[in-house]
Amino acid sequence: MTVFVFIASLLATMALGIPIAYALLASGVALMWYMHLFDPQILALNIINGADSFPLLAVPFFMLAGEVMNVGGLSKRIVDLAMALVGHIKGGLGYVTIMAGCIMSALSGSAVADAAALSALLVPMMVAAGHDKARAGGLIAATGVIGPVIPPSIGFVIFGVSANVSVSKLFLAGIVPGLLMGASLWLTWAWLVRSEHIRPPPRKSLAEIGRALRESVWALMLPLIILVGLRMGVFTPTEAAVVAAVYALLVSMFVYRELSWRQLYMIFVTSAKTSAVVMFLIAAAMVSAWLITVADLPSKVVAMLQPFMGSQMTLLIAIMVLVMVVGTAMDMTPTILILTPVLMPVIKAAGIDPVYFGVLFIINNSIGLITPPVGTVLNVVAGVGRIKMDDVTRGVVPFMIAEFAVMFLMVLFPSLVTAPMRWLAG
Repeated sequence: MTVFVFIASLLATMALGIPIAYALLASGVALMWYMHLFDPQILALNIINGADSFPLLAVPFFMLAGEVMNVGGLSKRIVDLAMALVGHIKGGLGYVTIMAGCIMSALSGSAVADAAALSALLVPMMVAAGHDKARAGGLIAATGVIGPVIPPSIGFVIFGVSANVSVSKLFLAGIVPGLLMGASLWLTWAWLVRSEHIRPPPRKSLAEIGRALRESVWALMLPLIILVGLRMGVFTPTEAAVVAAVYALLVSMFVYRELSWRQLYMIFVTSAKTSAVVMFLIAAAMVSAWLITVADLPSKVVAMLQPFMGSQMTLLIAIMVLVMVVGTAMDMTPTILILTPVLMPVIKAAGIDPVYFGVLFIINNSIGLITPPVGTVLNVVAGVGRIKMDDVTRGVVPFMIAEFAVMFLMVLFPSLVTAPMRWLAG
């Protein structure tokens, strides 16, 4: 009955249009009343403790880094480099999108920031070249969701804190899966554009490629600094976020000189607002997480999933399907915060590596950002690219299927995640 009370109150408040953070608080209060545990002090204490976490400081700094990238010229130079390298190939602008998206994913860790930047820069170019606008928007949306998989990743930070799993290990484990997602988009785009009759721009000269590389080298140094620093133990993921934000600010203001002091104020305000939304959501979710533990819901979920516990693969497939369904109606952050405390005891009972599961879980939640009807990234691409939501949804379907196929391939072959993770972690 406790499971029903929690889910029913959460869905009822969401159906009324109440923001998800307040819906989580309402479902927590409902569960408190049902269990005769209601106490405003417990409520306030869990909210405060939910946000009082050193690793979560990475969230606002990665948000800031993403905003600075887009305004300060780092994103534009990455797109220019990709254009110089592969723009001349048939369907080259699509490959430019994928390549630029993968590089930008290693800078900001935010699907929304990456999708917004790519939409603003590439949708007009792809439409002018003759590509179908819906397909172009779909490709950009699908590329944007690689952002939370390739480190640094805000999703990994939130999952790592919620599940008590090493964020550094999650970062290192996400590199190869993120690149495999990019490869699946590359192959899908190649299949879709094979029948198009669009003349690509001429091949760039070596001098032009060299110029684009020199212009982008400062942007390309950022992921290298972060990964080497994490691998060598120079700084923690939280400190890496600070390094990313400060580095992006310095490069944007003093190297590229595209960021003014006046723009800097607006960037800080925008980043603070976005971070406040995420942090309040995390704080509210900790109330539900505490009650989930007190009500012993994980053991009830373990009992429900008992028929699947005999096979790790079967259990993971069942969980991935569950997360896919939830992802169609709920955004990434609340899904992580609600399902992580429920699913982690199941994962540990089945003997599944928590880091491996975390990578699959974040990939699934990332793809959920482009699954209709909620699809946050779809809304961003539709708004920034001025495309109808129905058209973006239609255009994203083949790319979404390709990314789900990669995810289930990792379920069938865990070594695709675990082998590179062990090698990178040393």
